[in-house]
Amino acid sequence: MGRWTLDDIPWQRFDGAKVDPELLRVVKAASVVEQNGADYADYLCGVFAGDREFQDAARRWGAEEAQHGLALGRWASLADPAFDYDAACARFTAGYRVKRDASASVRGSRAGELVARCIVETATSSYYTAMGEAAAEPVLQAICRRIAADEIRHYRLFHLHLERYLASEGLGVWRRLGVALGRIAETEDDELAYAYHAANEPARVYDRSRAAREHGRRAFALYRRHHVERGIALIFKAVGLKRTGRLDRVAASLAWWGLKRRVARWQRQAAS
Repeated sequence: MGRWTLDDIPWQRFDGAKVDPELLRVVKAASVVEQNGADYADYLCGVFAGDREFQDAARRWGAEEAQHGLALGRWASLADPAFDYDAACARFTAGYRVKRDASASVRGSRAGELVARCIVETATSSYYTAMGEAAAEPVLQAICRRIAADEIRHYRLFHLHLERYLASEGLGVWRRLGVALGRIAETEDDELAYAYHAANEPARVYDRSRAAREHGRRAFALYRRHHVERGIALIFKAVGLKRTGRLDRVAASLAWWGLKRRVARWQRQAAS
């Protein structure tokens, strides 16, 4: 699937009777996270100062990420006319801000930064694939297909530049694995929890633990094993691990087991 605009979305096919209110809540959260693309592009341009080729690619990437937010926000406004996307984005930005003026990567090297970006694109491509498969509403399905395809293309973009930097920085497999695991652990940070709060709970005081639970039990429940298996394959490629049938199966089984445990824990907490 090639590049697209909001005009390519079949908005006329929207069917409000097929909107899942639980899924709507995670779509709202995703819409405000995605609009942060421009800020992340600023961060990347600072990290990759002097690399005009990558900076230009990062600007295009940031614009496409922001378009994801606009598409999801427009859909959410159709599904819930009371949802004010601009106001939700303003609340999110006021409470969670990406560091835009960096001069070096928080991952320790440019290659490490690109490994982390590959991990993010792996997660988002799996997430929007899972979301689209879970959705019954046809317009949301169409949006998710386009976003998931973009995220795979973005993964390939970052991996291409990763190979270029590995040639000069020589980041080994174990260090790349450490970066990948660290970035995966950051799914527990404030970004997703605060996005859920900003998009769904404008009148409530922010409670990080509760917001993380309410987002997690809805969002992570969308995944199925095949989404996890595909994600593991992409992570292995970014880290530089050789794929073997047994290693793939063990890694996917552990990841799937851990994900199900997290969702079950959040569901128990919500019910108590």
